[in-house]
Amino acid sequence: MSIAAPDVGEAELRRIRAVLDSGRLSGGDEVEAFGEEFATYCTVSHGVPTSNGTTALHAALEALDVGDGDTVLTTPFSFVATANAVRHAGATPVFADIDPATYNLDPASVAATADAVGGVDAILAVHLYGCPAPMDELRAIADRHDAALVEDAAQAHGATYHGDPVGSLGDAACFSFYPTKNMTTGEGGIVVTDDDDVADRLWQFIDHGRDGEGNHATVGHNFRMTDVCAAIGRAQLAKLDEYVAARRDHARALDDAVADTDLVAPVEPDGCRHSYHQYTVRCPDRDALRAHLDDYGVPSAVYYPTPIHEEPAYDDVDASLPEAERAAEEVLSLPVHPGLSPRDVRAVTLALTEFRQ
Repeated sequence: MSIAAPDVGEAELRRIRAVLDSGRLSGGDEVEAFGEEFATYCTVSHGVPTSNGTTALHAALEALDVGDGDTVLTTPFSFVATANAVRHAGATPVFADIDPATYNLDPASVAATADAVGGVDAILAVHLYGCPAPMDELRAIADRHDAALVEDAAQAHGATYHGDPVGSLGDAACFSFYPTKNMTTGEGGIVVTDDDDVADRLWQFIDHGRDGEGNHATVGHNFRMTDVCAAIGRAQLAKLDEYVAARRDHARALDDAVADTDLVAPVEPDGCRHSYHQYTVRCPDRDALRAHLDDYGVPSAVYYPTPIHEEPAYDDVDASLPEAERAAEEVLSLPVHPGLSPRDVRAVTLALTEFRQ
């Protein structure tokens, strides 16, 4: 049993072989096709594949004209790439606290923080662990400050918010296809948007600033996805709903087990469909829980042990964010991925029901 297990099989191999046989390992048709298919899945007009999730975030901010002198409000409880992308774009990250139940941005803290800093230019909301952030409330705050609203959906492929797919809720949305995610391209990312101009700027930025006439009109980056990665992604996308359904089934079994303990199970807010990239419980004595699970042969992981504002790279940030800091001390993620066998699920549930604080 493992904490994550990418499922790459014959469908992916067939698509990879076709790309290899074509001789177009990059710059062929697969990247554009994958972008279109993923955008359709998110019910938006454009998908621009990138080299990874971090470059997707950076490119999205650049395409939304967020950069030098701008302020981006985001969460301290995420992988550090969320804030790093803001700094890569030349902007300044400002952190608001999280809702202790969902681990996503707390709208009340967002509103207070935005007012305290005199306004923000963008809000970068993370759908952590696959749980959709409160986008209606965040949109209202963004509109009040005339700020862009960007989704960091790196962990939320297949999640929905009041019936709408994650990825269709902001001015742009960014996904990661790292091997541990709900679907993978090996390495890769994508930005999806309904804005034609933003999409044009994205394609230009990720390809050295090249415009439609082949001129390098701006200074961009090489953030392109390869055709091999896109080919894997097209095969994975066809299985994404199946993957998410399996994660949700496993989560329900874990919910039942956690209900008989003092652990706090993840929540699924009203109107939301959690995609369970991680199944994350909360335990005041996390070390004891990890040791207990290890005795039962059940792997676990901490996402994330250090809030971003307490990382050494952010030691210039002066912030007190008690809910994020408390969560970092108590959260523990358990196996929930589609590769778990019925026996694996039983092993995890047994270990949970036998845990006593």
